[in-house]
Amino acid sequence: MGKSFLICSLWLFSVCIYSQADPNTEIAEPKKIRVFPNPATDVVNILGLQNSDDANITISDVYGTEVLKHQWEIRKNALNIPVANLKKGIYIISIHSIEQKIQTKFYKN
Repeated sequence: MGKSFLICSLWLFSVCIYSQADPNTEIAEPKKIRVFPNPATDVVNILGLQNSDDANITISDVYGTEVLKHQWEIRKNALNIPVANLKKGIYIISIHSIEQKIQTKFYKN
C-alpha cells in the first residue's frame, strides 16, 4: 500500500523560536513573528526577526526535501523571500543564525 499523509490545520501556522542564551541571563518573552501573505504567490515576508549578518535560510516541502537554501543578511528585522518558482503546496522555512533559530510554515498558491 502507498503512504498516507494527514495534514491538519492548513490555515493555522505555528512558529518555533529557539535561543542559545546564557543560563545567567533573564529570558525575555519571545517576539511575535509575522509571515505574510499566507498563502503567498511571489514573495513571503517575515517580520519580527533579529538582525543578522549571516543567516542560513532553508525552505523545505512537507516531505523534508530542501527546495531552496541561501545565506541572507537580515536587516530592519525582516526578510523578503522570493517564492514564485515554487510549486503550490505547504513549505517550512528554517532561519538559523547566531541570533536565532526559527521554523515557520507558509502555503504557496
